Amino acid sequence: MSALSSRGDRPVEDTVMLYYALVFLIVGLIAGLLGITGVAAVASQIAWALFVVGVVLLVIHLISGRRTLTP
Repeated sequence: MSALSSRGDRPVEDTVMLYYALVFLIVGLIAGLLGITGVAAVASQIAWALFVVGVVLLVIHLISGRRTLTP
């Protein structure tokens, strides 16, 4: 059983994963604007990987979510 976020609809792991994906995306965009292409490329790849993993975890959670059995 995974912990839920304060809204109660997403697991904390998914929310944190997508948060860090957004942070790395912003870092990559700022680095790209400043001309630091190496940092921008690495940050963009990390953001993409975290986004994909977060979405996969979210889909798995939604598919295997809690189901109540009715007698």
